Amino acid sequence: MLIKTFSSAVYGIKATTITIEVNISSGTQYFIVGLPDSAIKESTFRIESALHSAGFRMPRQKIVINMAPADIKKEGSAYDLAMAVGILAASGQIKDDKLDKYLLLGELSLDGGLQAVKGTLSIAIQAQKEGFKGIILPVINAREAAVVSDLEVYGFENIREVIAFINEEKTIDRVFVDTKAEFLKNANNYDTDFADVQGQENIKRALEIAAAGGHNVILIGPPGAGKTMLAKRLPSILPPLSLLESLETTKIHSVAGKIAASSSLMTARPFRAPHHTVSDVALVGGGGNPQPGEISLAHNGVLFLDELPEFKRAVLEVLRQPLEERQITISRAKFTVDYPASFMLIASMNPCPCGYFNHPDKDCVCSPIHVQRYLSKVSGPLLDRIDLHVEVTPVNFQELTTKQHAESSRTIRERVIKAREIQERRFRKDEKVHNNAQMNTKKVRELCKVNSEGQTLLKNAMEKLGLSARAYDRILKVARTIADLDENCEIEVQHLAEAIHYRSLDREAWAG
Repeated sequence: MLIKTFSSAVYGIKATTITIEVNISSGTQYFIVGLPDSAIKESTFRIESALHSAGFRMPRQKIVINMAPADIKKEGSAYDLAMAVGILAASGQIKDDKLDKYLLLGELSLDGGLQAVKGTLSIAIQAQKEGFKGIILPVINAREAAVVSDLEVYGFENIREVIAFINEEKTIDRVFVDTKAEFLKNANNYDTDFADVQGQENIKRALEIAAAGGHNVILIGPPGAGKTMLAKRLPSILPPLSLLESLETTKIHSVAGKIAASSSLMTARPFRAPHHTVSDVALVGGGGNPQPGEISLAHNGVLFLDELPEFKRAVLEVLRQPLEERQITISRAKFTVDYPASFMLIASMNPCPCGYFNHPDKDCVCSPIHVQRYLSKVSGPLLDRIDLHVEVTPVNFQELTTKQHAESSRTIRERVIKAREIQERRFRKDEKVHNNAQMNTKKVRELCKVNSEGQTLLKNAMEKLGLSARAYDRILKVARTIADLDENCEIEVQHLAEAIHYRSLDREAWAG
């Protein structure tokens, strides 16, 4: 008897429906065809033990399982449930009238329990598009899938419950999630706040500009100056995620298996801070079975690289293309996957090996050649892609102990949101551009015009600092953001002067 059940595979962040065809005939062998990997081939033992635990039998006949389309490589253990149910239906042990209406997902334990799977949200979205009535999956993934409206989601603890549902022996309540209420409940729920930071008003101003325009930032300063503390608070002043951004971010984290059972939607912007020993594959994604890397997990949020010169040169260089394209393409011999990577980069570094170059109180023990060698670990092309270079100086005792309350993240965020609204109106006709940092050269020339006085200031800065054409564009973009924060239609000289000020690493002083 031939029975079809349906499951799903995730490639990149998109799901593809997989048809599981089970045919039982005379004989004693067991075959799985359709490019299965080792985890799928080993499913035989998991399925047999799970069926016995549930009180059913594994047919002692020839069983052929085809996973269609057969030319796509299938990986992972999420197909266990679909294959087990197909075997039971093909051997006449359970009803088969519901099997064409539901997608089945879940890894089986030897005792019949259902283990979590990855990519549930992407799979649920695709199931809805293809007209499936519902999805049957482990209870741990149920809330995540239930974000998709008009799809019946049923979460189960084990295969016994699944069989009882298919045989209509037991009524199961579907899982409901009020997406809008869930989204609003946890929006802007951050543990950190700029009100915790005493002093450093100039750094807060730079981060406000970065947040308002989506610009990349590098903080240069001695140990203990507050670089990491400030960086961790950057997400708290970014505009709230839209529902569309929230869904897209959740899809990526779902594919990586990083959504908690109690969660359904990611409502706070992600903040990723990989250690400097991270490999290039872990950072940008890839592997034999491609997975999203840190830059994709930071999509719509912040990627923080602490102690930037300590990262391997090859790791930093692979960032250059994603910073421009805002996506990463991973190519293999037989397929290509794309992961979104629209993130804000914030990096921090010491100004020299000992950390005290240009320190107001402590003496630097590094020679000029050591300082230059240390700074050269970060390539010029990468620095060109970072819009704001900000020098961080230590907070003095008076600032540290002042009782004056610092400005809260909420207050700063309100100004950032106003500036972003101006940019949304400016770029409303362009689907690919949403903030000033995303402007291409053509748009910079069109939207960042300056008067003759401003041109003279830029000319002098270009000649004195030896800036590249890309750095010139970055200055104009930052100046445009500063003008937006001032709610000014024109870029004034003071806006350009402040933008030029944020190019610390272009100054000769840093070379010793």
